[in-house]
Amino acid sequence: MIEDYALLGDGETAALLGKDGSIDWLCWPRFDDDACFAALLGTPDHGHWSVSPAVQCIGQSRRYQEDTLVMETDFRTADGAVRVIDFMPVRETFSSLVRIVVGLQGRVKMRSVVRLRFDFGTLPPWSSAEGDAMVAKVGPNLVVLRAPLKLSVSADATEAEFEMSAGQRTAFVMSYGSSHGGPPSPIDAEAALVSTQHVWRDWIGRFDDATTDWPVQVRRSLITLKALIHRQSGGLVAAPTTSLPEAPGGEMNWDYRYCWLRDASFTLTALLNAGYHEEAAGWRNWLLRAIAGSPDNMRIMYRVDGARHLPEWTVDGLPGYRFAKPVRIGNAASTQHQLDVYGEVLDCLDLASRGGVPSSDQEFVVEQRLVEHLETIWQTKGSGLWESRAEPRHYTYSKVMVWVAFDRFISRHAASDRVGSDLLKRITALREIVHEEIYREGWNEGLGTFTQHYGGHTLDASLLLLPLVGFVPVDDPRMASTIATVERELSEGGLIRRKLPSADGPNEGVFLACSCWMAECMKLQGRDQEAREQFERVLAVANDLGLLAEEYNVPGRHLAGNFPQALTHLAVVNAALALGGPTLRRGGKDQTNDASVG
Repeated sequence: MIEDYALLGDGETAALLGKDGSIDWLCWPRFDDDACFAALLGTPDHGHWSVSPAVQCIGQSRRYQEDTLVMETDFRTADGAVRVIDFMPVRETFSSLVRIVVGLQGRVKMRSVVRLRFDFGTLPPWSSAEGDAMVAKVGPNLVVLRAPLKLSVSADATEAEFEMSAGQRTAFVMSYGSSHGGPPSPIDAEAALVSTQHVWRDWIGRFDDATTDWPVQVRRSLITLKALIHRQSGGLVAAPTTSLPEAPGGEMNWDYRYCWLRDASFTLTALLNAGYHEEAAGWRNWLLRAIAGSPDNMRIMYRVDGARHLPEWTVDGLPGYRFAKPVRIGNAASTQHQLDVYGEVLDCLDLASRGGVPSSDQEFVVEQRLVEHLETIWQTKGSGLWESRAEPRHYTYSKVMVWVAFDRFISRHAASDRVGSDLLKRITALREIVHEEIYREGWNEGLGTFTQHYGGHTLDASLLLLPLVGFVPVDDPRMASTIATVERELSEGGLIRRKLPSADGPNEGVFLACSCWMAECMKLQGRDQEAREQFERVLAVANDLGLLAEEYNVPGRHLAGNFPQALTHLAVVNAALALGGPTLRRGGKDQTNDASVG
């Protein structure tokens, strides 16, 4: 199950560790590179690294060391108990996985099995024993495994059997390097453990627990988000995984190992309100580098380094998570036309400025070119927030984000002499035109709700964002009716779906970010207790480590979609802080406890 996994990370890539002591997913050397452990989407033969008792376990428990991304897994057998400490040191020159086995009680026979399979589970490297290490090479990749015991190296796997007694510690270190360079230098596992603990605790120590009633959950979400921020570029990946299905056994399997402009404002809001201005500035700078000087050629998503091309293909050799195929690499949605992203970028830059991130000359040029381009295309159809691969439509939320783009540009530059008066007059007039059009075309009088797209009858939870971005007061009768309709029609088990399930389509789970958005709307309506209950239902479906996926399957009682999901953890942070008191808010003024956002 997805919830059986823990996240390990070093700020440039991430691994998923199962309760059974097996690392079943790792892309090396970067989030969006090929996987060398892909058992998550297949079987152990597709790549994994297991460290666990060689005899039957009679008990198991696990936890993150407090305020870190260091995992502890305890195994009990009839003869004793051991602990496996897993982590990835924040890298300086190369990436490593460290696994320290600690004897707790009695004597326990242990076994380590490494199966490296590059190219997403299909390509075993050439492996050989060199001194006390295993060295594996394939193409540009080199992996070295070091341990203070005998390693049995074969074409299929590298294995070791050993016995642990109480008080004993044995460390395995696996490092990645370049096959045309020298092997990565050895590292001191115990020193790396101490250093890694300090890195995480120093970072999360900057968060003020007093800002929320849920400090433990917010700290875990922030640590998770920090692990998903590429340390060198500042880009935030949506998730470290690909093709974990949104619907059981279905085809809604997407590659999320990239950076979405859709997440820009959510990210800035969370980071700034939590006090992480350096990371907020890094994300803003990543955004500007990705857009560069051509806003009219903007993509909806990019690689972590800002590269634009994400061609989509399938890995036929992987059977998929619980047989959900296809396994997709790359994302064809990257070339979609989505009007929402223009508003996201302008809103993000506005938030950064109000949050104290210094502006730049490039920022002004990007803003002006964006609104000038949007001025010519705002009436076009698009694929919408949810990246529909069906016929493009005039999505209501997309048009709202057009309004947001114009509104933020006006609010930032109305008193500036850098923007020509003609442009300001045109954009100001357009803002009103777009506003009127949304109220006319996006509202369905018969249903008593805003709808997903113009002229339609479809309800969509993205409409909950309308008051959160400042488009409409939450106590406007039309907005109040829309919130009530979403709450009534899209609720399942007290959580919120993106849209109504189709009779003949895949039955995706409830969308956890939407459930957080509902909590924020309830808070703005003055429904404080209901908002808390709504939010706590989201927290209740996290796994035992506090990690959340994109969705939750209510009847199946399991997480669904890519994991852990940045948008969900961003929504958790934003909702937890918004429910706690005044925050920097999308829409131009700080949130208060008033029922209206005006």
